[in-house]
Amino acid sequence: MRMAEERETLLLKKKKKPFITRTSSSHYKEDCPGCKIEQLKDSNPGPPVKLFFFLWIVVLCAGGIKCTALPISSLFPFLYFMIRDFHIAKREEDIGYYAGYVGSSFMFGRALTSVLWGMVADRYGRKPVIMFGTISVVVFNTLFGLSTNFWMAVCTRFLLGSLCGILGPMRAYASEVCRKEYQALGMSIVSTSWGIGLVIGPALGGFLAQPAEKYPNIFSKESIFGRFPYFLPCLTISLFTLFVSIVCCWLPETLHNHNGKDDSCDALEAATNESNALEEVKNSGEVSTSFMSLLKNWPLMSSIIVYCVFQLHDMAYTEIFSLWAVSPRSYGGLSYTTADVGEVLAVSGLGLLLFQLFLYPLVVRIVGPIMVSRIGAALSIPLLSSYPYIAMLSGVGLALVVSSASVLKNVLSVSITTGLFLLQNRAVSQEQRGAANGISMSAMSLFKAVGPAAGGSLFSWAQTRQGAYFFPGNHMVFFALNLIEAIGLLLTFRPFLVLPDDNLS
Repeated sequence: MRMAEERETLLLKKKKKPFITRTSSSHYKEDCPGCKIEQLKDSNPGPPVKLFFFLWIVVLCAGGIKCTALPISSLFPFLYFMIRDFHIAKREEDIGYYAGYVGSSFMFGRALTSVLWGMVADRYGRKPVIMFGTISVVVFNTLFGLSTNFWMAVCTRFLLGSLCGILGPMRAYASEVCRKEYQALGMSIVSTSWGIGLVIGPALGGFLAQPAEKYPNIFSKESIFGRFPYFLPCLTISLFTLFVSIVCCWLPETLHNHNGKDDSCDALEAATNESNALEEVKNSGEVSTSFMSLLKNWPLMSSIIVYCVFQLHDMAYTEIFSLWAVSPRSYGGLSYTTADVGEVLAVSGLGLLLFQLFLYPLVVRIVGPIMVSRIGAALSIPLLSSYPYIAMLSGVGLALVVSSASVLKNVLSVSITTGLFLLQNRAVSQEQRGAANGISMSAMSLFKAVGPAAGGSLFSWAQTRQGAYFFPGNHMVFFALNLIEAIGLLLTFRPFLVLPDDNLS
């Protein structure tokens, strides 16, 4: 009778909070990596600085986000010229069209495999997926820099996206290595690293592409960097990623491994009772840890959908910004060189780093992650509306305004996605976090695959209607971006977006 009452009490607790997120301090297993992380969190009330540093550099080289932040973004400053050199575009206005497909191939490959990588991370651990992904970056990012035609570029980008399933597990990792009060900081580090990568990547691409033309005293036209003008930025990123793949050897695993016997009879009895109670709850239909249960988890799915809309906007913006900056003045562009674009984005990276590390966690504690996302989306709309008028400036004024606008836009974009990261990871338990982030990455990658292709096609079409009466030229491009941003903003409100029970906003 007493056992029945205890079991009923446990079932009621499971119904209220169905997933077990912490292990009792008296039931740690010595050979369980997840338990070691839990012990570390219990013994150290502060943020895990060392683990956060590992997190930062791994996401930077191969984190997204992707899921490669540096490889995914480094091509944007030189992609316009790369497509031109492939001689596949019959008109200059068509370059953006083909550039969009090169950008989309990475995301399409990632969309096909992200759920699989998330499930592998839940089954075998975060660390193996992370290490395999970094090695994939080294191989296929290097091959992309050696591309000699359009189809080789598309194939190498597709394989890079398919085999690098890192960002989902890294987002789960960020929420598992720290106490709950530091999850905002952990997610901010992921977003910051991803955002910095989206800025440093184009900066590297801008400064290091076409080195034989920019630095003829160092690189001759007969050298490998002269024959492959876009190889140097890719090689630089691949070497950095190789270093990070070595660092990953010291990355601790966070997944619990309780398949063996516990060290004490009490621990075994507690684990057995807990497992039996959870099994009864599963059988009663209250909770299901299956893949289908994630699709029915509306707090998770609604935040993923909103996240996808904003990522579609961000990817299209990243593609369009670089194309707009390097396109001729006669088409409403800035006539920038790849080095000019690199300078602008390097300044943006510094501003983004300072904001995310020092201001974002404070702002989240005050207003909550969802309100930060709403404010960021609302401010982005008037900012983007000003871009066509920025092209009318010149000289120092143009450089200052473009840099300021780029800093603000990147800060707002990363703030939006960081808040949605928090909601997604709080909507599920640890044993589902890899798969949940895999679903998020797969859905987001589909939207991001549309982003470059749609953005490039829209940009090419807009350049042919410079004299149109209704939103001429680039006005139409930025109007379309604002329309997507406005849809994302509306979706952050009820009844569409449902917050998880334990959200901090």
